Amino acid sequence: MKSRQNGFTLVEIAVVLVIVGLLLGGVLKGQELIDSAKVKNLAQDFRTTQMLIHAYQDKFRALPGDDRRAVAHLCPSGVSDCTTAGNGDGVLGGNWDDDDGSEAARFWQQVRLANLASGPVDTGDAAYIPRNAAGGRIGIQRGGSGAPLGLTGSHVICSA
Repeated sequence: MKSRQNGFTLVEIAVVLVIVGLLLGGVLKGQELIDSAKVKNLAQDFRTTQMLIHAYQDKFRALPGDDRRAVAHLCPSGVSDCTTAGNGDGVLGGNWDDDDGSEAARFWQQVRLANLASGPVDTGDAAYIPRNAAGGRIGIQRGGSGAPLGLTGSHVICSA
């Protein structure tokens, strides 16, 4: 009489462990690729914001948000309230995440009115402050007293 043994053989357990290991490795590598893509997209958001500054300066010889002639540059003929002019001191007043009428908040309105970026120009719109690749907000403000090499008029692109 032969005895029947119940359970799994060592080979069967080894095969299952190999399959689980391969699946786990694939999932982790996939997550790494997703995270890498997010980082690249965030860096692109920052480069795009720099490009908007340079394009606006090339077009109007002023800093968007701080442009003292913004109404003349951006508002259609006969319309004087499409934006508010800045003081033209070369510095963006306000914080990067302001929703009010600060120069930092008007930055987005003025680059959009100049047709350099898409998005709503109404500062009261929920989508007015743009979102970064990770879904957080992105903005710009003046560099603090600890600006690199003491550059005056330097600006910092921020994201949360």
